[in-house]
Amino acid sequence: MNYGKTFFLCNTNYLSKKIMQPNTSKPIQQSGGNKSQVFAFALVTTLFFLWGFAHNLDPILIPHLKKSFTLSTVQATLVDSAVFIAYFVMAIPAGFIMKKYGYKSGIIIGLLSFACGAFLFIPAANAQSYAFFLVALFIIACGLTTLETAANPYVTVLGDPETGTFRLNLSQTFNGLAAALAPVIGARIILTKGYTDDQLKVMTEGAKKLALATEASSVKMPYFVLGAILVVIAIAFALTKLPKIQQTEEHPTSKNIWHAFKHKHLSWGVAAQFFYVGAQVSVFSLFILYATKSAGLTEVKAADYLGACGLAFLIGRFLGTILMRFIKPNILLGLYAVINIVLCVVAITASGMITVYTVIGICFFMSIMFPTIFSLGIKGLGGDTEFGSSLIIMSIVGGAILPRAFGMIGEGTGNIQNGYIVPLACFVIIAIFGFSGYKIATKADVEIAIDPGNLG
Repeated sequence: MNYGKTFFLCNTNYLSKKIMQPNTSKPIQQSGGNKSQVFAFALVTTLFFLWGFAHNLDPILIPHLKKSFTLSTVQATLVDSAVFIAYFVMAIPAGFIMKKYGYKSGIIIGLLSFACGAFLFIPAANAQSYAFFLVALFIIACGLTTLETAANPYVTVLGDPETGTFRLNLSQTFNGLAAALAPVIGARIILTKGYTDDQLKVMTEGAKKLALATEASSVKMPYFVLGAILVVIAIAFALTKLPKIQQTEEHPTSKNIWHAFKHKHLSWGVAAQFFYVGAQVSVFSLFILYATKSAGLTEVKAADYLGACGLAFLIGRFLGTILMRFIKPNILLGLYAVINIVLCVVAITASGMITVYTVIGICFFMSIMFPTIFSLGIKGLGGDTEFGSSLIIMSIVGGAILPRAFGMIGEGTGNIQNGYIVPLACFVIIAIFGFSGYKIATKADVEIAIDPGNLG
């Protein structure tokens, strides 16, 4: 977080003059001066770090809860199911919250829901109930959905619309920073507190039960601290006067969500995002289980390499944004997907540390996929843009379904590496979208199309 604070202090002048400069020719009016916009931008960007940190603790929770409750790999992937089903359930309600109560209220509601789920880890550990943990994770994810629904559009319209894409990508880089830090920090707080498999094997049933109960309780303090931080940030938002943003001119919105499906490229975008999120969650969430088997690493060492995956993801997003100045976004998306298909074959067939480095490479080439698919999918939707955006966010439910398929294949074949067949198939769909599925089908759509620019 000190990195983020220093960044924003050093760049306040630039943001104020170049990014936050109001554009009176656009249909967006904002109250508050440039300084308040810069502060609001910095405050809202902390949310990107927070939800990135929460998501990237899940790969630590999966092996931890798997051992604590003696679960199968498939049962352990219910962690992802609980989280991403919440995105499917909450995507549209979160949008209604923003519309009725505004961005600020939506952010506060999201933070308090997030905190409530974090605090529920304490009674879940006390009750020694895996189902209780899943409920807590579902509530956390409901809060995260609300935060993402509020923060992404707020950052985009907070200032000159022409630099909205830059602001969004800048905020999203803190997501990548969290992906690099969360596994390393989480492993040392949670995974190092437990017992090894060899220690558990020599224990009596009574001693083993007590040891696993103690291990499950190791999440109580970290999540209590996280919840307390979230409450403090919610209070900060409540006490801060954020610039108000009103739309003075709006294109007519379509009357129902099904009308949006007339756009063929949106349907492809929904499918591509479903498979992308499924692939990303499979790779990140099951990395520790994968690396301990394929390369013989300890859980803590595997978590360090998971941090390297997050760093590769962060670097990939920066470089991808630069490359999009020279290569069309859909072409870069398709090329990256093809490269990841090849890397998935290596992840399945290789052994030793090469498998770990291969997955780090997959993370690098996944980095641009979510925002690029999103921007291509909603390109030229006109009055269907709002519904199209909701549909693509709802497709995040792929993260609840496909990791279970990964686990089933791994367990069914006796080799978790074979689970990479799932991401491989996902990248095939993404490649098709990048090379052809992105194309806008109707003449009317072509006329209103807006280039997605440098989204990466």
